[in-house]
Amino acid sequence: MPASLTSSVESWHPEPVTDEDALPPGPTAALSALLDLPGTAAESGDPLPPLWQWLYFLHWAPQQALGPDGHLRDARFLPPVPDRRRMFAGGRCEIIRPLRLGAPAGRTSSLAAVTPKQGRSGELLFVTERQEFRQDGRVCLVEEQDIVYRSGDGSPPRHPGTLDDSAAAEPEGPWQLRLQPDETLLFRFSALTANAHRIHYDTPYVRDVEGYPGLVVHGPLLALLMLQLVRRNAPERQVRSLSYRLHRPAFVGEHLLADGSADDGHARLRIATHREVRHATAEVAFA
Repeated sequence: MPASLTSSVESWHPEPVTDEDALPPGPTAALSALLDLPGTAAESGDPLPPLWQWLYFLHWAPQQALGPDGHLRDARFLPPVPDRRRMFAGGRCEIIRPLRLGAPAGRTSSLAAVTPKQGRSGELLFVTERQEFRQDGRVCLVEEQDIVYRSGDGSPPRHPGTLDDSAAAEPEGPWQLRLQPDETLLFRFSALTANAHRIHYDTPYVRDVEGYPGLVVHGPLLALLMLQLVRRNAPERQVRSLSYRLHRPAFVGEHLLADGSADDGHARLRIATHREVRHATAEVAFA
């Protein structure tokens, strides 16, 4: 394969970093409101729902540190790729015991893997970041996130030219949750997760520079919607581990369907629209 991305990261070996958060209830209450829940998903002392740790340990960088796409120009776990473009591909999380809201927690982040690959749109770099979350001196969660990077010199992926905001997907499983995200919802989720990536709020940029037909729904939001199916339909069951994969982007205004089912201690979930049966998929294992 071409050597550009491979050679860019040959000497890249970032050291682990540790940070702390008090896990205040405010962000959890804010996401609960964004999802139109009847009340907050957790109060102080309650278990934090799976993946809601994404609301915490956030880093607000100075404005001058941001690149033209809204992401940081340079950070410990951002690979030194020329004209870098970033895509969230998926991840895994093992829940040894849930984090408790309102109790101080620590997180250690490290680089787990760097894998160059050749994709249909050119050369890609898969970066896996590992995070360990501790509370009361014990490891509670172990999470890995897979991020895909490509150089802006490569061919952009193909996407639909126009979007249909009226058609809806047909359900496959008994657990169902529908959402039609608008610009306000995407803006509020970006603020909750300190995400300044312009593909989620800047329509001229997303069309003219990134080649998308509209604003892109956050990959983490798709994952959280799938996990909402578990919270709504199996609230008494404790999630032991989960994995999720993001296959195709979904766009603002489209009718999203999160659906799935559970059997034999596992739940299998997906996000669909009328044009894609698998925008995202997830599997949950119960304790």
